[in-house]
Amino acid sequence: MSLTSHHFIHNFRNSFEAAIFTRNRWFSFPSAKKRGYAAASIATGQKTSEEQLVVVGGGAAGIYGSIRAKTIAPNLNVVVIEKGKPLSKVKISGGGRCNVTNGHYGDKMVLAENYPRGNKELRGSFFSMHGPVDTMSWFSEHGVELKTEDDGRVFPVSNSSSSIIDCLLREANQRGVSLQTGKVVTAASTTEYGKFHLKIEKRTTDSVEYLEADYLLIASGSSRQGYAIAAQLGHSILDPVPSLFTFKIDDPPLAELSGVSFLKVKAKLKFENSQRNIPQLTQVGPMLITHWGLSGPVVLRLSAWGAPHLFYADYKAILLVDFTPDIHFEDLKFILTRHKDQFAKQKLLNSFPSEFGLVKRFWKYILDREGVDGDTLWASTSNNSLSSIASLLKQCHFRVTGKV
Repeated sequence: MSLTSHHFIHNFRNSFEAAIFTRNRWFSFPSAKKRGYAAASIATGQKTSEEQLVVVGGGAAGIYGSIRAKTIAPNLNVVVIEKGKPLSKVKISGGGRCNVTNGHYGDKMVLAENYPRGNKELRGSFFSMHGPVDTMSWFSEHGVELKTEDDGRVFPVSNSSSSIIDCLLREANQRGVSLQTGKVVTAASTTEYGKFHLKIEKRTTDSVEYLEADYLLIASGSSRQGYAIAAQLGHSILDPVPSLFTFKIDDPPLAELSGVSFLKVKAKLKFENSQRNIPQLTQVGPMLITHWGLSGPVVLRLSAWGAPHLFYADYKAILLVDFTPDIHFEDLKFILTRHKDQFAKQKLLNSFPSEFGLVKRFWKYILDREGVDGDTLWASTSNNSLSSIASLLKQCHFRVTGKV
């Protein structure tokens, strides 16, 4: 179905930004600095006081989008349909503090690269019209003082999500946004006059009502409700797949090391029968051994970037881990050879280079995997064995057998 004859607003999940597509033009809900441009653009659409926007979902994107719509088009009727309590996820986000946005990414190109899916689309006009800086400015202008923590996360100074919720609901009420709860949009179609025809059901009763809208904002987050509505309107939907999970590794000796962590590893995900080199499937960061396999930030990032690939591979893959990413292979061999010379009369298990940053339990795991007896003296260890140990530290294979 072509959208050239209909007004449609895209769904941007878990975001304080939204964009509107209408008659082959892009309009947006931008920052105050660009409000004059947006207002002039909307005027070209010959809006009347009778036009109506229906927002599906009363989360952060839905409420904020409704406020922006009323800001740039005060005469537009805006109705938010929410099945539960508005902004319920905002209340619990960030441990109850509400993680508003990220304050370390003012450059839209750099910011977009951090989105596993949709990064190409976000490089366009979206973040140019309204990015994290605009979001922070908006809340500051509306009385919410913010702070940026060392990792870039932005929270209200109050450390309470209520500050964000109260601000959004207060502004929505002042702007004249109609918020209807306990209702669900269950079906959508288009009329011959270019409007949206919506079926709305109440959760607690069997009553059904129908509503016509000139604009439709799908802001239902990860709920399948939004995907169903988009499909009914003719869009092709890519089925969502799990993301942000840990890796199950079938390796009993590794499981015995549960709790051992690494400050920095370089991990690469590979799939059998695939020769594609996907840069994002190589990540650097902390890693943790669990009783079922591997976890930690580096694994979670790999699960996010590799989500569709892992799904279609039935969560079977090879994980290559470099436990000394800051030491080149030749330097690694030199360090091992030097240690051999300095500690010739000590056993391999009891003495190993501190530069590796490993704990003794994991060092034993490496020796066992390489088939080297830990009771062997360093003086009796061949250079070939040292080279093999170095190779294993730089590229340790783990077979991923599932997700947890």
